Amino acid sequence: MKSFFKTMLACLAGIIIAGALSVFALVSLIGAVTSMGNEDEGIKENSVLMLDFDGTFGERADENPFSSLMNDGKNSYGLEDIIASIKEAKKNPDIKGIYLQAGTMEIEFASLEEIRGELESFKESGKFVVAYGDQYSQWLYYLASVADKVVVNPEGSISWHGLASQPIFFKDLLEKVGVEMQIFKVGTYKSAVEPFIATEMSDANREQVSEYIASIWNDVVNAVSQSRGIEAGKLNEYADRFMDFCQAEEYVECGLADTLLYKDGVLDYLKTLAGAGNDGKLAITALEDVKGKIEIDNLVADAGKAKIAVYYAVGDIDGSSSPDEGINSKKVIKELRELREDEDVKAVVLRVNSPGGSAYGSEQIWREVVMLKAAKPVIVSMGDYAASGGYYISCAADCIVANSTTLTGSIGIFGMIPVAENLLKEKIGLDFDVVKTNRLADLGSLSRSFNSEESAILQNYVNDGYDLFLKRCADGRNMSVEEIDKIGQGRVWTGNKAKELGLVDEIGDLDKAVGIAAQKAGLGEYVVKSYPEATDFMTELLEGDEKDYMESALRTAMGEYYDCIRFVRNIKNAAPIQARMPFELNIR
Repeated sequence: MKSFFKTMLACLAGIIIAGALSVFALVSLIGAVTSMGNEDEGIKENSVLMLDFDGTFGERADENPFSSLMNDGKNSYGLEDIIASIKEAKKNPDIKGIYLQAGTMEIEFASLEEIRGELESFKESGKFVVAYGDQYSQWLYYLASVADKVVVNPEGSISWHGLASQPIFFKDLLEKVGVEMQIFKVGTYKSAVEPFIATEMSDANREQVSEYIASIWNDVVNAVSQSRGIEAGKLNEYADRFMDFCQAEEYVECGLADTLLYKDGVLDYLKTLAGAGNDGKLAITALEDVKGKIEIDNLVADAGKAKIAVYYAVGDIDGSSSPDEGINSKKVIKELRELREDEDVKAVVLRVNSPGGSAYGSEQIWREVVMLKAAKPVIVSMGDYAASGGYYISCAADCIVANSTTLTGSIGIFGMIPVAENLLKEKIGLDFDVVKTNRLADLGSLSRSFNSEESAILQNYVNDGYDLFLKRCADGRNMSVEEIDKIGQGRVWTGNKAKELGLVDEIGDLDKAVGIAAQKAGLGEYVVKSYPEATDFMTELLEGDEKDYMESALRTAMGEYYDCIRFVRNIKNAAPIQARMPFELNIR
């Protein structure tokens, strides 16, 4: 009887909680429908679209409404939404211009390149772009330099000092705790293992890093030079002076900025440009306002049209125990299969932003891309990274499009298996013995290093993986294995160089990839749909756990070191054989 009442009370509590959540969901739905009905309230006449580059950034925004609470009030922004909002602002007669507010957001150059290109297109409409910053990071100054007016706070600064790559090395730390990494790799330039076995860059790695950061910097300098009307040589002179700590007046004198204003002065200036007058109120349109209008318009305009699917493959490949973190190969295969079988989807753009990961997982995704390609056109659009495993899953596409500053290639394989003999025996005081039926039955034990026979087995396995990688790339790119091997060897290339070498077909952004997909599918009218489809917050709340929120907070707190720490943390979950680029490039 006691058990019966306990069960009954538990069921009752469950019903009450479920009911409360249902009410919450209903209220949310009503709010969403109400906001859809008032679509014109978000964008006012003579308004200015504000793009506030403060918060976290990714290919797609985090739709969790509580994420800003976990991130000290900072919002999550997605490249997808920013680009779409700039497009809407260009054609919307109520939006008179764009106001860029430089904050502390960290964005890689390839993503900034796409946003910058869209802003250049926006300016063709005759509308204005004004940028303001208290302290411009070098990343965001590159973006802001496209503006008609670059404004800096009278006590503010502009970072302009060139690029440097400073990887972190763990070899000494591992020795102190008694752990050694056993390395098996193919590729002279395959440097992802170096932080665990060295204390400085190898000559080969220094060569490749020097080349690609010089290439990225040249692109940045040339873009700023064209926008600001400053010779490239002068911009490099300024970088050599390390402009970060100059008096603000110097930025105007040397042409990096147009004027010095406090925030209130910028707002008054925007009022004038927008036609509000000195006594008028500045109408600011937020990204969310434009995003909401786009969603409503699409509901009407997209009906009955053929679909081009943009599938986002972002993050490490099978690098985490969480199915929702990074690229989970099983999940991706299932979703690509669904797109292959969907008759309304006429072409697929695979948006890849990944440094790679599991070689096995990459092979499985490659296979699904091949089958998808047999059914409909597949175009790859590369983001900040599409390297190693990221290139593996891209190489079979009908066409590969990359930004000029995308980091790609890194065609190579490595295995990294820890041994903790010193930690376990010398530092902790554990002793081990073994009984086995066969000679190599205990291969991979943490308590001892590999012997020569075991090492040969692992190296042969890695060699076979590299040979397969070469063949996949050769078949996909219509090149010989020997040609791929010459530009492979784990070497990282920028998008511009990759095009010269035949690893990439076109330089351009996601829009260009979509256009190519439409052309190959023979589509005149079509709608672009993003996948995986966003999960509503209520579902995530019910199916998720506290780890997702803690992960978000950790990413914000650790900043540029987050990926490095996460990689080390996930070593135990990672596949032993990896197709991955250097896990922490740390270009600043």
